[in-house]
Amino acid sequence: MKQIVLSILVENTPGVLSRVSGLFTRRGYNIDSITASPTQNEKFTRMTIAVSGDDMILLQIKNQLSKLEDVVKIFELKQNESVCRELILIKVRASKAEKQEIITIADIFRAKVVDVSSDTLMMELTGNVSKIEAFINLINDFEILELVRTGATGLTRGDTTVASF
Repeated sequence: MKQIVLSILVENTPGVLSRVSGLFTRRGYNIDSITASPTQNEKFTRMTIAVSGDDMILLQIKNQLSKLEDVVKIFELKQNESVCRELILIKVRASKAEKQEIITIADIFRAKVVDVSSDTLMMELTGNVSKIEAFINLINDFEILELVRTGATGLTRGDTTVASF
């Protein structure tokens, strides 16, 4: 099983997210992550969807998505040809003695401390999936109170744009 990241340009209409995600539900496919937001042109929304499956399932997903009325373009964000990032916010219980150790780990990963209380630290980190996972693995030595991730989002490298596909 492999994972791919699809960048999908859709018309910015009410219910478009529901229609796209509904396709996955009806077909029994799982979405690993999904992000959506309007583009520089308010007529369109870009969705970034990470999905896993074998080659046949991934091809079926692309084919089924292309049949949706709202879908304008679909392209795969290939690892060497694109930049994909994810954002994480993580809140950790931290005694006074632990705070400096946690901040040191955060500094190594270039995470930003965004909130401090007497017994917690909240950090923000942006990076690729492997960086996020490595950070979580190190922070797991402390008590994680809450964690939220945005899911993957990305663009192709160079001067290639949605318009050129």
